[in-house]
Amino acid sequence: MMTDANSLLAVQGITVSVDEKPILRGIDLTVGAGETHVVMGPNGAGKSTLGRVVMGDPEYTVDSGSIIFDGQDITELSPDKRSRAGLFLSFQAPTEIPGVPVSSFLRAMVADREGFDMKGKQFRKHVRALAKELSFDNSYLDRELGVGFSGGEKKKLEMLQLLLLEPKLAILDETDSGLDVDALGVVSRGIETYKKNTGGALVVITHNTLILEHLSVDRVHVVVNGKVVTEGDASLIDQINEQGFERFESEATAE
Repeated sequence: MMTDANSLLAVQGITVSVDEKPILRGIDLTVGAGETHVVMGPNGAGKSTLGRVVMGDPEYTVDSGSIIFDGQDITELSPDKRSRAGLFLSFQAPTEIPGVPVSSFLRAMVADREGFDMKGKQFRKHVRALAKELSFDNSYLDRELGVGFSGGEKKKLEMLQLLLLEPKLAILDETDSGLDVDALGVVSRGIETYKKNTGGALVVITHNTLILEHLSVDRVHVVVNGKVVTEGDASLIDQINEQGFERFESEATAE
């Protein structure tokens, strides 16, 4: 495992509970700048919880351990401060807000951020350019936020947020998104454009290996019952494709 000195994200011995029920049990995870990591595991293993804990979701209590990001201990920081430090977690689009266009939502999202002191016209031009990189029609930006959005359209919003914020590390939680072909294409283009534009690091949380086919993966971490039970290179993905998680689950139970 890399030391803090040359890692972008270091999750160290994190133990997490909800209502005193343990969810994560001493998780270690280290991601270097620009690397692409994948977190996989069966349903209920704690994969999504890990992403949300790194982002500071107040629903979870960190009982022990620490989270170091870009040299700073962020274990106690609010989600907003973590976001401003350069972390991003994809989330499903907010609830429907009739009357608020996508473009206005994106503008509000970056209102107080450094580097976004663009005038309205300049900002719209910038967002349209990002939409074009993702092969989106400009009419999407005029749609009412979340109203009648398909799975793919929700993903478009997530990818636009990702490209707009240009984080140092993006966590994409794809476990519950039921990705159809359209949504898969949107996410793949988004990841490709994010990597090309920023060279940023990426953590993809998923049990859908289709999304990984176009990714150059540096490290795979398998989570079972709140622990990282094994990690390795991209060849682990093929093993999981062929054999599923049963071997890892039985090994975890045997411990």
